[in-house]
Amino acid sequence: MRKLDEKRELLYVIRTMDVLMSSGVGLEAAIHTIGRGGYGIISEDFSAMMKRLRKGTSGGLDRELKSMMKTAESAGYKRLLNTLYTNVTQNTDLVETLKKQGTRMEEERTEEVEKYIEELGGVPETLLSIGMIGPIILAIVGLVPQLMSGDMSFISLPDPALMKSVVNMGLFMTVIAMALIGLKAHTKDPGL
Repeated sequence: MRKLDEKRELLYVIRTMDVLMSSGVGLEAAIHTIGRGGYGIISEDFSAMMKRLRKGTSGGLDRELKSMMKTAESAGYKRLLNTLYTNVTQNTDLVETLKKQGTRMEEERTEEVEKYIEELGGVPETLLSIGMIGPIILAIVGLVPQLMSGDMSFISLPDPALMKSVVNMGLFMTVIAMALIGLKAHTKDPGL
C-alpha cells in the first residue's frame, strides 16, 4: 500500500518542490511545506523528518534523507530522496534535476496509463456480450418447454423445473463472470 501511495503522490511532490525552489524557497522550507499535508505518505515522512530535525536528535538533514531512502519502497521516491541527499552533500543544481525527474515521471505515468488502456480494450465488449446476450439466450432456453408443450411425442422435453433451475444457475453464473471480469480490470489499475 505504501508503494502505491508513494507512486501516486510523487509527481505532485516533485512539481511542488520544483515550483517552490524555482521561486527562491530553500530546500528545508520546501520539505516543511510538503510535510504540512496534501501528499499522502510523503507528507507524513517529511513531517516526521522535520520534527526530528527541530528536536536536534537526528544528526542533520543529510542523515535524515539517507535514513528515509531505506524506508522508501518505490524507485521514484528513492530517486527523489537520493537527489535531495546529493544536493545537501554536494550542492548540485536541484531545480534542474527536479525538472528532469518530473518530466521522466510524467512519461512513465503516460506509458503506464496507455498500457492499462490497451489491456482493457476488450473488457467493455466482453461485459456487454456476457451481460446482454447471456440472459437473452438463457431466457429462450427457459421458454422452450412452455413453447413446445402439447402433443410433441417425437421430442422428449426436460422437466420445466429442471429448465428453471438451469436458467437460474446460468443467470447466477453470468453475474459471477461479469464480477470477475470487473475485478480483473480493477486489479490491473496502475493506481495513478
